Amino acid sequence: MTWDPHLAREHVGLRLARSRDKNDERLRLRTENASHTSTPKKSHACGLDVLHKTKPWVTFCDVPPLVEPAPNWDRLFEFAVGQEGHFTTKQAAEAGYSPQLLLKYLKNRRVTRVRRGVYRMVHFPAGEHEDLATLWLWSEKEGVFSHETALMLHNLSDALPRKVNLTLPTDWAKRRLRVPKGVLLHHGDVPKGERVELGAVPVTNVLRTLLDCVEAHVSPEFIEVAARQARARGLLDKDDVKAIRSRWRAA
Repeated sequence: MTWDPHLAREHVGLRLARSRDKNDERLRLRTENASHTSTPKKSHACGLDVLHKTKPWVTFCDVPPLVEPAPNWDRLFEFAVGQEGHFTTKQAAEAGYSPQLLLKYLKNRRVTRVRRGVYRMVHFPAGEHEDLATLWLWSEKEGVFSHETALMLHNLSDALPRKVNLTLPTDWAKRRLRVPKGVLLHHGDVPKGERVELGAVPVTNVLRTLLDCVEAHVSPEFIEVAARQARARGLLDKDDVKAIRSRWRAA
Protein backbone atom coordinates (compact mmCIF):
# COMPACT_ATOMS: atom_id res chain seq x y z
CA MET A 1 0.00 0.00 0.00
CA THR A 2 1.30 3.43 -0.93
CA TRP A 3 1.36 6.19 1.67
CA ASP A 4 -1.22 8.89 1.08
CA PRO A 5 -0.54 12.15 2.98
CA HIS A 6 -4.16 13.29 2.68
CA LEU A 7 -5.48 10.16 4.39
CA ALA A 8 -2.86 10.48 7.11
CA ARG A 9 -3.91 14.04 7.91
CA GLU A 10 -7.57 12.99 8.11
CA HIS A 11 -6.69 10.10 10.45
CA VAL A 12 -4.72 12.37 12.78
CA GLY A 13 -7.51 14.96 12.78
CA LEU A 14 -10.10 12.33 13.71
CA ARG A 15 -7.99 11.15 16.66
CA LEU A 16 -7.53 14.75 17.87
CA ALA A 17 -11.27 15.37 17.63
CA ARG A 18 -12.03 12.24 19.69
CA SER A 19 -9.49 13.31 22.31
CA ARG A 20 -11.06 16.78 22.56
CA ASP A 21 -14.52 15.21 23.02
CA LYS A 22 -13.26 13.01 25.86
CA ASN A 23 -11.61 15.99 27.58
CA ASP A 24 -14.80 18.01 27.25
CA GLU A 25 -16.84 15.18 28.80
CA ARG A 26 -14.42 14.87 31.71
CA LEU A 27 -14.54 18.62 32.29
CA ARG A 28 -18.34 18.56 32.24
CA LEU A 29 -18.49 15.75 34.85
CA ARG A 30 -16.03 17.55 37.12
CA THR A 31 -18.08 20.72 36.89
CA GLU A 32 -21.30 18.90 37.81
CA ASN A 33 -19.67 17.12 40.78
CA ALA A 34 -18.25 20.38 42.05
CA SER A 35 -21.64 22.04 41.82
CA HIS A 36 -23.27 19.22 43.81
CA THR A 37 -20.71 19.25 46.65
CA SER A 38 -20.17 23.00 46.91
CA THR A 39 -23.72 24.25 46.66
CA PRO A 40 -25.31 24.17 50.13
CA LYS A 41 -28.83 22.95 50.60
CA LYS A 42 -30.86 25.49 52.48
CA SER A 43 -32.61 24.23 55.58
CA HIS A 44 -36.03 25.46 56.52
CA ALA A 45 -35.13 25.50 60.23
CA CYS A 46 -31.56 26.83 59.85
CA GLY A 47 -30.44 29.97 58.13
CA LEU A 48 -26.59 29.97 58.24
CA ASP A 49 -24.34 27.80 56.05
CA VAL A 50 -20.57 27.80 56.66
CA LEU A 51 -17.75 26.12 54.78
CA HIS A 52 -15.79 23.63 56.90
CA LYS A 53 -12.24 22.39 56.43
CA THR A 54 -13.08 18.69 56.40
CA LYS A 55 -16.77 18.70 55.52
CA PRO A 56 -18.03 20.54 52.42
CA TRP A 57 -20.65 22.56 54.31
CA VAL A 58 -21.78 22.79 57.93
CA THR A 59 -25.15 24.28 58.73
CA PHE A 60 -25.67 26.15 62.01
CA CYS A 61 -29.12 26.63 63.52
CA ASP A 62 -30.30 29.57 65.59
CA VAL A 63 -31.42 28.07 68.93
CA PRO A 64 -33.44 30.44 71.12
CA PRO A 65 -31.93 30.85 74.61
CA LEU A 66 -33.68 29.28 77.57
CA VAL A 67 -35.55 31.90 79.54
CA GLU A 68 -35.87 31.19 83.26
CA PRO A 69 -38.98 32.51 84.99
CA ALA A 70 -38.53 35.65 87.04
CA PRO A 71 -38.75 35.23 90.84
CA ASN A 72 -42.36 35.55 91.95
CA TRP A 73 -42.77 35.99 95.71
CA ASP A 74 -46.57 35.86 95.49
CA ARG A 75 -46.38 32.48 93.77
CA LEU A 76 -44.01 31.19 96.45
CA PHE A 77 -46.32 32.53 99.14
CA GLU A 78 -49.23 30.60 97.61
CA PHE A 79 -47.30 27.37 98.13
CA ALA A 80 -46.39 28.30 101.71
CA VAL A 81 -49.90 29.31 102.79
CA GLY A 82 -51.25 25.78 102.58
CA GLN A 83 -48.15 24.25 104.16
CA GLU A 84 -47.76 26.10 107.46
CA GLY A 85 -45.40 28.61 105.84
CA HIS A 86 -43.16 25.94 104.30
CA PHE A 87 -42.11 25.21 100.74
CA THR A 88 -39.79 22.81 98.94
CA THR A 89 -36.85 23.41 96.63
CA LYS A 90 -38.97 22.16 93.72
CA GLN A 91 -41.78 24.59 94.54
CA ALA A 92 -39.25 27.42 94.81
CA ALA A 93 -37.95 26.57 91.34
CA GLU A 94 -41.50 26.69 89.96
CA ALA A 95 -41.81 30.18 91.44
CA GLY A 96 -38.57 31.25 89.76
CA TYR A 97 -36.16 30.90 92.68
CA SER A 98 -32.86 29.22 91.90
CA PRO A 99 -30.71 27.51 94.57
CA GLN A 100 -28.35 30.50 94.43
CA LEU A 101 -31.20 32.90 95.12
CA LEU A 102 -32.45 30.74 97.98
CA LEU A 103 -28.97 30.87 99.48
CA LYS A 104 -29.09 34.65 99.30
CA TYR A 105 -32.47 34.66 101.06
CA LEU A 106 -31.02 32.40 103.75
CA LYS A 107 -28.20 34.87 104.36
CA ASN A 108 -30.69 37.76 104.46
CA ARG A 109 -32.85 35.71 106.89
CA ARG A 110 -35.97 35.93 104.79
CA VAL A 111 -36.26 32.13 104.84
CA THR A 112 -34.88 29.37 107.04
CA ARG A 113 -33.88 25.83 106.16
CA VAL A 114 -35.92 23.31 108.16
CA ARG A 115 -34.55 20.11 106.66
CA ARG A 116 -33.02 19.04 103.39
CA GLY A 117 -35.08 20.46 100.55
CA VAL A 118 -37.64 22.15 102.87
CA TYR A 119 -37.67 25.85 103.79
CA ARG A 120 -39.86 28.16 105.84
CA MET A 121 -40.74 31.82 105.44
CA VAL A 122 -39.40 33.63 108.51
CA HIS A 123 -42.29 36.04 108.98
CA PHE A 124 -45.07 33.51 108.40
CA PRO A 125 -47.26 33.05 111.52
CA ALA A 126 -46.48 29.95 113.56
CA GLY A 127 -48.77 26.98 112.91
CA GLU A 128 -50.10 24.28 115.22
CA HIS A 129 -48.57 21.32 113.39
CA GLU A 130 -45.50 22.68 111.64
CA ASP A 131 -43.48 19.57 112.45
CA LEU A 132 -46.05 17.43 110.65
CA ALA A 133 -46.10 19.77 107.66
CA THR A 134 -42.34 19.42 107.19
CA LEU A 135 -42.61 15.61 107.38
CA TRP A 136 -45.41 15.67 104.83
CA LEU A 137 -43.25 17.71 102.46
CA TRP A 138 -40.39 15.27 103.08
CA SER A 139 -42.69 12.50 101.80
CA GLU A 140 -43.22 14.54 98.61
CA LYS A 141 -46.83 15.11 99.77
CA GLU A 142 -47.57 11.40 99.34
CA GLY A 143 -47.74 10.43 103.02
CA VAL A 144 -50.85 10.31 105.19
CA PHE A 145 -50.67 10.55 108.99
CA SER A 146 -52.23 7.49 110.58
CA HIS A 147 -52.52 5.15 113.59
CA GLU A 148 -51.92 6.79 116.99
CA THR A 149 -50.90 10.09 115.37
CA ALA A 150 -54.25 10.21 113.56
CA LEU A 151 -56.09 9.42 116.81
CA MET A 152 -54.40 12.40 118.42
CA LEU A 153 -55.24 14.69 115.49
CA HIS A 154 -58.89 13.55 115.66
CA ASN A 155 -58.87 14.37 119.40
CA LEU A 156 -59.70 10.76 120.21
CA SER A 157 -56.67 10.30 122.46
CA ASP A 158 -54.98 12.37 125.13
CA ALA A 159 -51.79 10.33 124.95
CA LEU A 160 -48.97 11.64 122.79
CA PRO A 161 -47.55 8.88 120.57
CA ARG A 162 -43.87 8.17 121.04
CA LYS A 163 -43.32 8.43 117.27
CA VAL A 164 -45.09 10.11 114.40
CA ASN A 165 -46.98 7.50 112.37
CA LEU A 166 -46.87 8.16 108.65
CA THR A 167 -48.33 5.84 106.01
CA LEU A 168 -46.65 5.91 102.59
CA PRO A 169 -47.91 4.33 99.35
CA THR A 170 -47.26 0.61 98.96
CA ASP A 171 -44.73 1.04 96.15
CA TRP A 172 -42.59 3.22 98.43
CA ALA A 173 -41.64 0.09 100.39
CA LYS A 174 -39.01 -0.62 97.73
CA ARG A 175 -37.31 2.74 98.21
CA ARG A 176 -34.25 3.24 100.34
CA LEU A 177 -35.13 6.23 102.50
CA ARG A 178 -33.31 8.13 105.18
CA VAL A 179 -36.20 8.22 107.61
CA PRO A 180 -36.32 11.31 109.83
CA LYS A 181 -35.74 10.74 113.50
CA GLY A 182 -38.87 10.05 115.50
CA VAL A 183 -40.92 8.81 112.53
CA LEU A 184 -42.50 5.36 112.22
CA LEU A 185 -43.30 4.45 108.64
CA HIS A 186 -46.17 2.23 107.48
CA HIS A 187 -46.88 1.22 103.90
CA GLY A 188 -50.34 0.95 102.42
CA ASP A 189 -52.57 2.73 99.95
CA VAL A 190 -55.04 5.21 101.43
CA PRO A 191 -57.87 6.09 98.99
CA LYS A 192 -59.29 9.60 99.00
CA GLY A 193 -62.45 8.34 100.67
CA GLU A 194 -60.39 7.17 103.66
CA ARG A 195 -58.53 10.41 104.33
CA VAL A 196 -59.41 13.90 105.51
CA GLU A 197 -57.57 17.21 105.64
CA LEU A 198 -56.83 18.46 109.16
CA GLY A 199 -55.10 21.80 108.90
CA ALA A 200 -52.30 21.58 106.38
CA VAL A 201 -51.84 17.79 106.39
CA PRO A 202 -53.80 14.70 105.28
CA VAL A 203 -54.94 12.25 107.96
CA THR A 204 -56.70 8.88 107.76
CA ASN A 205 -60.39 9.19 108.66
CA VAL A 206 -61.66 7.87 111.97
CA LEU A 207 -62.74 4.44 110.70
CA ARG A 208 -59.52 3.80 108.77
CA THR A 209 -57.52 5.04 111.76
CA LEU A 210 -59.14 2.58 114.17
CA LEU A 211 -58.85 -0.29 111.71
CA ASP A 212 -55.15 0.48 111.27
CA CYS A 213 -54.70 0.52 115.04
CA VAL A 214 -56.32 -2.91 115.29
CA GLU A 215 -53.95 -4.25 112.60
CA ALA A 216 -50.98 -2.74 114.42
CA HIS A 217 -52.04 -4.45 117.70
CA VAL A 218 -52.59 -1.23 119.61
CA SER A 219 -53.95 -1.80 123.12
CA PRO A 220 -57.61 -3.03 122.89
CA GLU A 221 -58.63 -0.77 125.80
CA PHE A 222 -57.13 2.18 123.97
CA ILE A 223 -59.09 1.38 120.81
CA GLU A 224 -62.32 0.73 122.74
CA VAL A 225 -62.17 4.14 124.42
CA ALA A 226 -61.43 5.90 121.13
CA ALA A 227 -64.27 4.07 119.34
CA ARG A 228 -66.70 4.97 122.11
CA GLN A 229 -65.75 8.67 121.90
CA ALA A 230 -66.02 8.67 118.13
CA ARG A 231 -69.47 7.06 118.30
CA ALA A 232 -70.64 9.65 120.82
CA ARG A 233 -69.44 12.50 118.59
CA GLY A 234 -71.14 11.05 115.51
CA LEU A 235 -67.88 10.19 113.78
CA LEU A 236 -68.83 6.50 113.57
CA ASP A 237 -72.10 4.67 113.02
CA LYS A 238 -73.19 1.22 114.18
CA ASP A 239 -71.88 -0.49 111.06
CA ASP A 240 -68.48 1.12 111.57
CA VAL A 241 -68.32 -0.15 115.15
CA LYS A 242 -69.24 -3.65 113.96
CA ALA A 243 -66.50 -3.53 111.33
CA ILE A 244 -63.95 -2.53 113.96
CA ARG A 245 -64.96 -5.32 116.34
CA SER A 246 -64.99 -7.85 113.50
CA ARG A 247 -61.46 -6.83 112.51
CA TRP A 248 -60.52 -7.00 116.17
CA ARG A 249 -61.64 -10.61 116.50
CA ALA A 250 -59.87 -11.59 113.28
CA ALA A 251 -56.59 -9.95 114.24
